[in-house]
Amino acid sequence: MANELQINDPQTLAEVEAAFDAYEAALMANDLDALDALFWQSPLTVRIGPGQNLYGIEAIQAFRAARPGGSPQRSLLKVVITTFGSDFATANAEFQRVGGAVPGRQSQTWARFGDGWRVVSAHVSMLGEGH
Repeated sequence: MANELQINDPQTLAEVEAAFDAYEAALMANDLDALDALFWQSPLTVRIGPGQNLYGIEAIQAFRAARPGGSPQRSLLKVVITTFGSDFATANAEFQRVGGAVPGRQSQTWARFGDGWRVVSAHVSMLGEGH
């Protein structure tokens, strides 16, 4: 029998939760260096959001640097993090932007690299916008 894939191994889950928390703290502080460090430094990294289709870390970095007013402030409503084995995870969250009329959602795919957990793909949308 083949080895079964372990879902939400407690140690791996704690590592990804810590990485996600670091991402959220960097986002709220508009700490671009920390945000950049949490993304895979590759032309294969993808971030899709309302009005953005960003392919490659350079496009993601340029988007963040040019965002007027920095990162939008928000509160998390729901977070579900799931690990698959010891090197792959997903993080899904609903959030409410300060002053926003509708909640949003984000989905991130995380992978473990030699230097830690990194976002390899991210999607952000606002509920009700059809994105």
